Amino acid sequence: METKVLVTYASKYGATAAIAEKIAEILSQAGLKTEALPVNRVVNTKPYQAVVLGTALYIGRWRKDAVKFMQKHEEALAEQPVWIFASGPTGTEPITNTSEGWHISKKLQETLEHIAPIELKLFHGDIDLDKITSLEKWLIDRVKAPVGDFRQWEAIKAWAKDIAGQIKEKTLQTA
Repeated sequence: METKVLVTYASKYGATAAIAEKIAEILSQAGLKTEALPVNRVVNTKPYQAVVLGTALYIGRWRKDAVKFMQKHEEALAEQPVWIFASGPTGTEPITNTSEGWHISKKLQETLEHIAPIELKLFHGDIDLDKITSLEKWLIDRVKAPVGDFRQWEAIKAWAKDIAGQIKEKTLQTA
């Protein structure tokens, strides 16, 4: 049986979508049948043997469509291997705690506990002043967030390769 992996994402300006597309590319190169879709285009996760979910973080908050996706598909996701990543913080400071700075409501925390993702991973993000609203520019200025593309592609690719290895190992164990 061919292993199918869903890489799905909630992205506002495309930076998180680009990370998801890169993860899907790496998984495909590893021989996994991979599909990358925005969360609002996913009808059902059951046809997939694994799911990678990405969300942009804005002021530490998950995109609402990512939260709705998890709540809608919670039962199926609880039966599947799931990896979750977020992109958002900018700058070059090392990220030491993957959930540090995330605002997770009690309900979302309960959903996460039920799904029991294999890993929550945080990546640096990208702030493109040409794409954001004036309110967002004002907020960025207020919090003194570094502006620019701080995505660490080598770390993203390494994480995707690790996921591919875990999926292949699990597939061999169940064969």
